[in-house]
Amino acid sequence: MTNSLTNTARLLGAGLRALLVLTLVTGVLYPLVITGIAQGLFNHKANGSDITADGKVVGSSLIGQPYNLRPGKGEETPAPDLTWFQGRPQNGLGTNSVNTQYKLILSGATNRSGDNEELVQWVKDAKAAVVKVNSTAGHTIDPSEVPADAVTSSGSGLDPDISPQYAHLQVHRIAERNGLPVAEVQSLVDEHTEGRTLGFMGEPRVNVLELNTALKALLAKR
Repeated sequence: MTNSLTNTARLLGAGLRALLVLTLVTGVLYPLVITGIAQGLFNHKANGSDITADGKVVGSSLIGQPYNLRPGKGEETPAPDLTWFQGRPQNGLGTNSVNTQYKLILSGATNRSGDNEELVQWVKDAKAAVVKVNSTAGHTIDPSEVPADAVTSSGSGLDPDISPQYAHLQVHRIAERNGLPVAEVQSLVDEHTEGRTLGFMGEPRVNVLELNTALKALLAKR
């Protein structure tokens, strides 16, 4: 009986020591090492990939945000502020109905198939709207010029980037609304167009928040 209790105590002691060692290694040392490496080598990304303007954080380059006007009285859906470059549609999962104190953008896809009648109508309506708002007195947009990302949301609904084609399509409207030369706005888009990652992964893209931040800085100089 005494030997049995002694063995049990030894096993419990060994188990406790193993628990303490593993807790120290995996719960303290490993997180500290990984955090140190991240902060030392990837400080910007480790802290949320923030974008700043006028000394203030205005958002993250990883999360898309809307550029809308304040909703008018009785309006449920705010109209886009067409003085800024617009990102992809943010249909996602709909509207926030849980915590209505905050105007949250929900992440998620519509989960509708390509031949879903409602989705097809959304795309048709979106294309017509893109053509209408981006056509100016001296420049008419042809429906064939509208890229897919201008009329469809991403899988998350929060894609921060648009294609260079969609950014270029908005140039004349941005120039007209802000009183800027078309060439100057075109140059701004070119400067903020990123190529494929490592030269072969993904597609060329333009970060909408970074582009609009640069546009704001350009307008402030005039």
